Amino acid sequence: MVDVQDWQEVVTAATRAPSIHNTQPWRFTASADRLEVHYDPDRSLPVLDPSHRQQVISCGAAVEFAAVALRAAGRQVAVDVGPDPGDPDHLATLRVLGDRPADADDASLAAAIGDRHTTRDPFLPQEVPAGLFDRVQREAGEHGVWVSELSGADAELVTVVLLQRAEEAERGDPAYRAELEAWLRTDPQAVDGIPVGAVPADHPATRSTNWPGRDFLVGRRTPRPRAPVADDDPPPSVERPTVLLLGTMGDDRTAWVQAGRALGRVLLRLTAAGLSAAPMTQALDWPATRTRLQVELSLVGHPQMLLRLGWPSVAGSATGRRPVAEVLTTR
Repeated sequence: MVDVQDWQEVVTAATRAPSIHNTQPWRFTASADRLEVHYDPDRSLPVLDPSHRQQVISCGAAVEFAAVALRAAGRQVAVDVGPDPGDPDHLATLRVLGDRPADADDASLAAAIGDRHTTRDPFLPQEVPAGLFDRVQREAGEHGVWVSELSGADAELVTVVLLQRAEEAERGDPAYRAELEAWLRTDPQAVDGIPVGAVPADHPATRSTNWPGRDFLVGRRTPRPRAPVADDDPPPSVERPTVLLLGTMGDDRTAWVQAGRALGRVLLRLTAAGLSAAPMTQALDWPATRTRLQVELSLVGHPQMLLRLGWPSVAGSATGRRPVAEVLTTR
């Protein structure tokens, strides 16, 4: 049995999961021994995510955060993923099977829930430990999700070009810009959406990185002029982060939930090790570029998430979350 206060704490942890545009597209229903996770269609992104794929992945990450919180609280948990014929928005159910001793790894991952944040600033020029990649690859595999590190000039070039093409297409789409603008927040106390203070104010093309980021301020940004460069100035250092691609064999809601669970696990594992990450989903937003990426990289399966990761150069901050009372129903 799990009481209401305990479920509130679990859902508080679950809602710390990342979601595209911080839309937080989830609802939870708790009973004595189970927590149901539902997609909330009222928070959809019809332009950017008409299939709801990316938002369902976000919900999957919330499922994993909830499971981590339950295990750290000494609960044995089973997660059932799959559609419910009577409830099309149902995504997963977490069942508490009893008590179990929490170990140090459970505690470490649970502590990482509060520390995790998306880093859009350049990473430090330090290598990511190879053993850490092996571990996240293995743990993602437990959810039926493969993880591949993008390495080699050809794979990087293909991916960067597709990211740039998708970003340019989105920047030129008035409907996309309007939808993005609707989720930007200037109020630091906002409980959802993207705080304008959390995204770089300069134009993405001016950043010293070989991986283009999403331009969240495309509709309101005032470009910063480049500083004059003298002939004897050294060239700027170029960030070359580690880039991971997560994918699944299937491409339905069950696969998307599992991709989200794997994403949540990867992010917590990275955070516990002191690293940070940021999604680069532009090339996956559009069916044409997503399919092209699949073909050009000879992927066996469907790409679901691109992550750039590394050692953070600046301290990050968490974005707002809706009150638990808005997303949790108990019965």
